Amino acid sequence: MDPSINPALADARFCPRCGQPAEVAFPRSIACSHCGYAAYFNPKPVAGAIPVDDEDRVILLRRGFDPGQGRWTFPGGFVDLGESVEDAAHRETDEELGIAIELQRLVGVYSRAEDRVVLIVFLARALGEPHTTAEAPEVRSFARTEIPWDELAFWSTEQALRDAFGS
Repeated sequence: MDPSINPALADARFCPRCGQPAEVAFPRSIACSHCGYAAYFNPKPVAGAIPVDDEDRVILLRRGFDPGQGRWTFPGGFVDLGESVEDAAHRETDEELGIAIELQRLVGVYSRAEDRVVLIVFLARALGEPHTTAEAPEVRSFARTEIPWDELAFWSTEQALRDAFGS
């Protein structure tokens, strides 16, 4: 299996607590029979929102950073401990576009065995005019027929947009 799916465990051989040899079940877990330490690695949840403006146009951002730098997507990011998926969708949209949103319906949940994330996407109503940020150096509203399908950042971006709008 590709070590990039869990680089923290790719070369692990010893217990991080006591230093004794550990049992590694890459990419999922590490366990130590000497001290009882065990750690399990799971995909990280990512929350996303597809904001739609008052003219029923889809607001997308051009990513300012890798992965996917320079390509289009909707706002999203990791769910923090102590935060709900819905709260993360609100926070990420505010951080990336400078706007509040009203979440509407769940569009879908997206994952692949070779990825380290599970993406949860909501359709949302934009409650303001979006702004550019370091994470989103370009922001545009697209009619559904104008979505730049060949310039999207991730497979899940395309799938969620198709699921949201039936394209």
